[in-house]
Order: sequence, then C-alpha cells, then structure tokens
Amino acid sequence: MTTPSLPRQLARTRRFTLGVPTRPEPSADGATVLFLRGRSGTDPLACLWALDTATGQERLLADPAALGADEGIAAYSTDAAGTLAAFALDGALWLADTAAGTVRAVPVPGPPQDPRLDPTGRRIAYVRGGALRVVGVDGTDDRPLAEPEAEDVSYGLAEYVAAEEMHRDRGHWWSPDGTALLVARVDDRPLARLFPADPADPHRPPRAVRYPLAGTANAEVSLRLLGLDGSDTEVRWDRAAFEYLTAAGWDDHGPYAAVQSRDQRTVLVVAVEPDGTTRVLAERRDAHWVELLPGLPARTAGGALVDTADLGDTRHLTVDGEPVTPPGLQLRAVLGTEGEQVLFTASEEPTETHLWTYGPDGGIRRLSDGPGLHTGVRRGGTLVLTTRTPGHPGGFTTALREGSAPRPLTSYAEPPVVTAAPELLRLGPHTLRATLFLPAGHRPGDGPLPVLLDPYGGPATQKATTGGLWWDQVSQWFADQGFAVLVVDGRGTPGRGPRWEKAVYGDKATLPLADQVEGLRAAARLRPGLLDLDRVGIRGWSYGGYLAALAVLRRPDVFHAASAGAAPTDWRFYDTHWQERFLGHPDEHPEHYDSGSLIAEAPKLSRPLLLIQGLADDNVYPAHTLRLSAALLAAGRPHEVLPLRATGHRPTDEAVVENLLHHELHFLRRSLGMK
Repeated sequence: MTTPSLPRQLARTRRFTLGVPTRPEPSADGATVLFLRGRSGTDPLACLWALDTATGQERLLADPAALGADEGIAAYSTDAAGTLAAFALDGALWLADTAAGTVRAVPVPGPPQDPRLDPTGRRIAYVRGGALRVVGVDGTDDRPLAEPEAEDVSYGLAEYVAAEEMHRDRGHWWSPDGTALLVARVDDRPLARLFPADPADPHRPPRAVRYPLAGTANAEVSLRLLGLDGSDTEVRWDRAAFEYLTAAGWDDHGPYAAVQSRDQRTVLVVAVEPDGTTRVLAERRDAHWVELLPGLPARTAGGALVDTADLGDTRHLTVDGEPVTPPGLQLRAVLGTEGEQVLFTASEEPTETHLWTYGPDGGIRRLSDGPGLHTGVRRGGTLVLTTRTPGHPGGFTTALREGSAPRPLTSYAEPPVVTAAPELLRLGPHTLRATLFLPAGHRPGDGPLPVLLDPYGGPATQKATTGGLWWDQVSQWFADQGFAVLVVDGRGTPGRGPRWEKAVYGDKATLPLADQVEGLRAAARLRPGLLDLDRVGIRGWSYGGYLAALAVLRRPDVFHAASAGAAPTDWRFYDTHWQERFLGHPDEHPEHYDSGSLIAEAPKLSRPLLLIQGLADDNVYPAHTLRLSAALLAAGRPHEVLPLRATGHRPTDEAVVENLLHHELHFLRRSLGMK
C-alpha cells in the first residue's frame, strides 16, 4: 500500500480526527464511559461505543452502517443516569440502551434535529421544521410543544451568532424532573438577506440566506417555559438592552440564563422564576467587551454560582463572585460541576492548557501533567482525561477511576507521515510565543533558508502550542520543502490574559502585524545566519489569510509574497457579534472598519499575492475575495485568484486539499526565487 503524502493524509483523515474517541461521557455511577469513534483512521462513520471502567472492555452500541445510514453519529444525549442515549442519524431518531446493548428507532414524523433525552429517561425533545416536539422513548405521544408562527421563526435551536461566536449550540433545556423545558424562540426575519450562488453551476438558483451583517439587525431571541401540561410562560428581561442570549440551563435550583448587551460590555446572569420574571444573580462589565467562556455560567449542587472575572491581567474562576484561582492562572473553560467540585481548564504558560479542579475544602488542584493541551470530563468518580502532545494530533484519552487501573480509550488515528519537530521560542520584547520548524536533517552551516511565516495570529486561536495539532504537520511539511517556517502568536491570541487579548480592540490589524515583524526579526537575531530575510513569505487561512494579505500590503519591505486563504477583506461583511466585539458598531466607529479594510489598501500591493477562496464558504463569503480582487485589478495591481468549487470555509475533498497545498508551495517558491 502506497504511503499517502501529508496533504492527502490530512484530507482522508479529516486532519487526524477520524478514528479518535470523542465526546466521552461517564455514566452517573462512573462504571461506563460512552464515546463516539469510527472503526479506523479514515472511517467517517462515527459509532457509539461504551467502555467498562472496571475491565477496560469496549462495546459497540450503535453502528451507523448496520443501521443503514451513510453518515456517522455526530452527537448524542443521555438521561441523568447515563443508561439511555438518543441520537439523530440519517433523518431518523434512535435510542440506545447502554446496559442491554440494544438500539432501536423511535418513530417520529420527519428528520429530527438536536434530540435531547429528559433526565428521567421517559421522553425525548427534538426539533423538526422549526417546531419543538416531544415523544415518549417508546414512540408514543409525539406532539409539538411550540410551532413557528411564520417562516424564519424556530423553537429549540441556537441562532447563527450563538452557535458560531458564543459557545451556545443549544436551544432547549429540560427541567430535572422531565416535566418542562426552557426553550429559545428565534425570529430571523429582521436579519439581512443574502443570495449566494454557485458560479460553477449556473443551472442552480441562488439561495436566500439570513445573515447578521455587522451593524445590522440581529435575530430576535426570547425564552419560553413550556410545560408538558400545555403551559406556556414567556421569560421576561429587558431584551432591548440585552439582546444576546449567551447561555441558558436548568438545574436543581431552577432555570437560568445569561444575557448580553449589544455593545458586549455588560452580561447579566439571571434566575428564571416560575412566572417568567427574572432575578439578577450576577453582573459583569468591561470597558472593551465581556469575554464569554465555554461552560459558563454554571452552579454547584449547593447553588453557588460559577463564573469568571477579569481582574488585572488574569482571567479568574469565581465562585459566588469570589476569585478562587490565583493571579497568572488564565481560565480557559469550565467543563462541569459535580457536587461542590468545579472541573476547568486553565493555563499558567500559554503554550499549555491543563485540567484543574476546585473545591471549597481543598482549593484548586491540577489533574494533568507534562506539556500539551489537556481537557476532560468527570462524573461518578470517573475522570476521562484527553491529552494532545507533539506527534499525536489525535491525542490520547484515558478513563481514570479510583481503585481501577487506567483504561485507555482505543484510538485508530493514523500516525502522521510527517514528523513535526517544532522548537518552542520566546521572541522579542513581548516574549511572543512561537514555534520554528526546520527541514528534516537540516544541519547548522547549511546556509540561510527562505522564511515562511505560517500564523493565525488573531483572536480565538493559538498555533504556537505544545499540543501537536494538525497545523504543526503542515508547517513541518512546508519546512521539509526547504523553508524555515515560523509560527508566531501575537497580541489578540488567547491564553495570555485579558490585556493581551484586548490590546486589539478597535484595530485588529496594526499590533498583530507588528508582532509578526517583531517575531521574525527576533528569530533572526536568535538564530544568526539561519533565516534569509531577503526571501520571506507568509501564508494563512481565515484571519491568518487576512494577516498574510495585510503583510504584503503594509510591509512589502519585510514580506515578499503572500498566500491568503478565505481572508475577510471587509469587516463590515462579517457577523455582528464577532466583529462588533472588537471594532464596535460600524455606525459609531466607522474608522475602526475603514482602517482595517484590505480593499482600501489594494493600491499599495507591490508583492506577489495569491488569494484562495471556497465558493461555498458561508463563513467568509466569496464576496470578500472577489471585492479585493476587483479593487486590485482597478488599481492595476497583478495578483492571482484560486477559486475552489463546492468548497466551504476549509476544503475537505482529498484532491483539493492535496493539490491546494502543492499549488501554494509552487506559488511561494516561484515568488521567492527558489529553485
């Protein structure tokens, strides 16, 4: 069997995610861990499995192929005990009994979305056609609890900005006793209408899409308390002042929600009373924006509110309003509560993320060791720890239970055909975290190497970590073609505290670009004779693509060629919640949007620039690239555009992924005068 190239391996393994155990969930007694995994490192049909923590034996519970499906299980929900699991598959609703090892279809009228078992295991709530419905686990008493009053209205689903930008991918939450639900109603009618088309298929009519462009109206989002007895109570808060629903839930202390102002500077956590009134539990304010973290807010069994606070240069975990983590430990996410214990991830060093626990008796304690990116879930005395380290982009997952041997969850992930060997650096006066990749077998004295910067470099994503993620393999692959590849995380990237992240408020261009220049020059001083500063290229995707294009437009004295994929070129043509977080409302701060526009800077281009764009991208629409290309052409600036047919925000087709990376390589080598 021929060993695939790394570009092809990335596509066939979906960036090393296939065959990896995902979504682990221990049962209430900790004796069983459910998880999803395909049968091999190239199998896209994820199955539902169960691990016995006493013996380490794995059992197959639900195989999509055996159920006649041509897709995998994407998600599942369980009852409180963890003995039943419901999931949608190929337009049908299925229920697995984890103890009996059986799986059966639950008849429902039409394809279900986001099925959720009630905690008692008696009913399943799901969405169909915008209506929230419930059905008994035996298939009886299927009925709607709320039906849309108009087109573009839905119940029980998250709206676009919630799912994309707020870490909220749900729209309905069961009461603990399974008699009622807290349900989001979403009215998309106020949103702007876009009409994307497939220019490669003129027989296909354009489709209408509702999208919240920066500065325009958001969807109208409200909450309802819906009882199985037919009761319907509207949840009331000042929606004009707090139009974003950032989080919600229902625990033993009742339903709750978090709401945020349009300028994102204030967040309220509210308790929801049975009559629909709300009571403020906590308020957070910030002069720039209130950062939303996964898993927050939450409450302990005793009702203590778990949240976060930015104090000085540290993002703390708080319990009942009091910080419980020390200065310098940056909270990343809350993963759950059990009793009075809080499980969370945090970073002392930004290139590492560790798993921690807090309890009122013992304080905080770190549960993970060694470099890497660590996360986990804990329930019933069983901790499931997942660790990603260099060379293993799929990571390792292990179930740890007191009194039992560690039980690894088998991974079928393919080992990368390229061995990434990043050197972790701290560069310049800002101690920029960076990784340097050199060609395999490179020896001191081999001569200066052309340089390729390979950043993301902006909010929400780090690339310079000890986690060995898939992009390390890509950077190493480019290095093996004759480059010194440098990855720099500058200001705005997460993990280094609120001041570092919020330094980009009002301007997402100037400081991130300055940090790439600082990192490059500092690396050259640190490794004299290694980097050829007369041949410097830069590549990136999404914000990284924006940064790459910006580099050759603003600093052609430093950067000599750029490959920019899916680059947002006009910040006004992106969504409200993401863009206004950093730049404010465009009507109030037009200068923030104008100064960051690549289109306005098109006449400055004097270096080779390759623009890559998926024509089916619904995150960074093709209009971004097309408008920049038009502006470049109008200014008489030569450039190249590579459109990718039927491709979303990231290409997945094997041939496209493989040949795209080769195309970038040839462009960069040609543009930098490499043989």
